[in-house]
Amino acid sequence: MRILVTGGAGFIGSHVVEAYLAEGHDVHVIDNLATGRRANVPEGAVLHEVDIHSAETERIFAEFRPEVVNHHAAQASVKVSAGDIVHDLEVNGGGTARIADLCVRHGARKLIYSGSGGTVYGNPDALPIAETHPLRPVSNYGMSKLVGEMYIALKGRMDGLDFTILRYSNAFGPRQDPHGEAGVVAIFTGRLLAGEPCTIDGDGEQLKDYIYVGDIARANVLALTKGGGRTLNIGVGEGTSVNTIFRTLKDAVGIEAEPRFGPLAREALGWRAEVSFEDGIRRTVDSFRR
Repeated sequence: MRILVTGGAGFIGSHVVEAYLAEGHDVHVIDNLATGRRANVPEGAVLHEVDIHSAETERIFAEFRPEVVNHHAAQASVKVSAGDIVHDLEVNGGGTARIADLCVRHGARKLIYSGSGGTVYGNPDALPIAETHPLRPVSNYGMSKLVGEMYIALKGRMDGLDFTILRYSNAFGPRQDPHGEAGVVAIFTGRLLAGEPCTIDGDGEQLKDYIYVGDIARANVLALTKGGGRTLNIGVGEGTSVNTIFRTLKDAVGIEAEPRFGPLAREALGWRAEVSFEDGIRRTVDSFRR
């Protein structure tokens, strides 16, 4: 099968490319390498270093004639989306609309889209989040990813384009950037291996659904022939705390280390604990005696 993967030089996209190649498919990659890396593209895939908005992208569609397009190219930084709402929408909304349109005009039978599992739902009513949960993003990024989904669904209704939308939870695994703004597993792994301290914000008991990138790639392989017209959450279905992540990583690296806890109250209130644990115990016992 001829498959075109946009964003295939990125963290998740490159694992998807790898999985498609392992199945014997003919894979081409479109990536402008803004955040992706040439070294991430597996041997056997053809890399086109172009932007999805460029005229060159349409030429690749016309010449390669992909049967399936897997769209992972995105503006994925929440920080960037907060600072430049127009750019965020142009890439995640407009860029996705263009890819969907090119699929129709050049005969691709299906479009697989990497959605966002947490941001399109907003603040959840219950956990785990079901696909039937109301869509109410609370960030520019979540809205732009949802707009991309809506354009794809529109092409399905208007032009009969088959699609599967996969809303990922928090991915981790090889090739994730340990210097980025997101990805606590990659950040902590890089710091522990370098002998540097890890800082946990809050008490560390906050929960998120973390999924290994290889499982995401497998879902993208299955979506080649299944899940037509469906929007599906791709996650483990249970939460893992930041404290658990730190302990598990520490054991895997094989070192003894303790995390630092972020001084949030110190910054906001000018507060810090002044009573030691031992002194607090003594005061408590004295109080009971009285």
